[in-house]
Amino acid sequence: MDTSRISSFVSGLWDQEIVPQLMDYIRIPNKSPMFDAQWREHGYMDQAVKLMEDWARSKLPALQGATLEVVRLEGRTPLIYIDVPAQGTNGTGTDETVVLYGHLDKQPEMTGWADDLGPWTPVLKGDKLYGRGGADDGYAIFGSLAALLALREQGVPHARCVILIEACEESGSYDLPYYVDHLADRIGNPALVVCLDSGCGNYDQLWLTTSLRGMTGGNLTVQVLEEGVHSGDASGVVPSSFRILRDLLSRLEDQETGKIIPKELYVDIPEQRKAQARKSADVLGTAIYDKFPFVEGMQPTTDDLTELVLNRTWRPQLSVTGVGGMPPLESAGNVLRPKTSVKLSLRVPPTLNGAEAGKFLKQLLEKNPPYGAKVSFALEKDGSGWNAPALSPWLEETVAQASQDYFGQPAAYMGEGGSIPFMGMLGEKFPQAQFLITGVLGPHSNAHGPNEFLHIPTGKRVSMVVASVVARHFKEAAKA
Repeated sequence: MDTSRISSFVSGLWDQEIVPQLMDYIRIPNKSPMFDAQWREHGYMDQAVKLMEDWARSKLPALQGATLEVVRLEGRTPLIYIDVPAQGTNGTGTDETVVLYGHLDKQPEMTGWADDLGPWTPVLKGDKLYGRGGADDGYAIFGSLAALLALREQGVPHARCVILIEACEESGSYDLPYYVDHLADRIGNPALVVCLDSGCGNYDQLWLTTSLRGMTGGNLTVQVLEEGVHSGDASGVVPSSFRILRDLLSRLEDQETGKIIPKELYVDIPEQRKAQARKSADVLGTAIYDKFPFVEGMQPTTDDLTELVLNRTWRPQLSVTGVGGMPPLESAGNVLRPKTSVKLSLRVPPTLNGAEAGKFLKQLLEKNPPYGAKVSFALEKDGSGWNAPALSPWLEETVAQASQDYFGQPAAYMGEGGSIPFMGMLGEKFPQAQFLITGVLGPHSNAHGPNEFLHIPTGKRVSMVVASVVARHFKEAAKA
């Protein structure tokens, strides 16, 4: 395989077709179902599916025998299923399957975008394409097909490849298990899983994701009254719902340090992951926290860089992501409010059972409510994380060479603090599979927040890496 031809082909396809397609994709406000309950009526999800389907179908003739189907189970978000048969194999190594995964649903708009940017307005500035969803991870279907087309252009053989693009990932992938079961016979038994929905510590080298945290969370509500009353009359008599809520959260989180208190939410961190965290800290230095838009004078939780890496990859952490029951400042009168609600997002360690963590969290927050207040915690999500199996020697060798070929730097390994529910699901179903988890969400790319961008050169290089890994996989399969 000629890596220079791979680079030239992939780069050209990105410049000529993929970037324009992604700009059209960014314009579609196809928010995940959790953030758009009327997604069917609005039709944006179907628009995003159609855009990707049309482009992918235009490439199928170059992938002889490939088929595409938009699978729609009753009452569920759609899924794009592309089946690319083994090519150039001469009958050898054709019984293994490679699964390439991504998603097309998006997070909501979020506030704080720069004046010349917006969630549904694609803006190209140098090497960066701004707008919601390009990096997280609308590029996945394009990058996956670019890799296979690059191999086809050279006649490089590869095993059968299945591309799965779901539309529910940002809501916890609750539809995906039904599709995996529905398509089980067609998918087969994957030997290699490629996922392009992850992050990178910098844009200088290939980063492989070694673990993903799980997540649980939902809406915590504290009610003390049937209706609001005059604060001058009631304060000091009626306990504040906000104060009770603070007290409940202190059962979970140390308000001084931010550390999660219950030991039930921790796991023992593997020594290899600690070593990789130390190495990542050495490589990245203060970029571990410099990438965040701190206000002037603000400091990270600790100055120990290795601890920062472990905090965001292997330790439970709480975020309060929404609030209810509070009027906006301009219309807040002197009223003791009847209730306060907050949306909690609790990241849990990769090897902790997400469902059990959710049950524990609900019990912790609801038991023995102060003053007999009405306390309820409505669980919304409880996905487990994922800890990567050890890389086969061939895969470790291939990613090392591919990083040198396309980035000019060694590959790096680090866990990610986010969640990709599909990885845990596949890890359980296919324990013998190898995993290549990587992505383009690097410093300042700000997925889920304002000013999200896709670093185009990294998108190109990740596509090139996928081509090399898929090609090498066939060689190893042919030896078996």
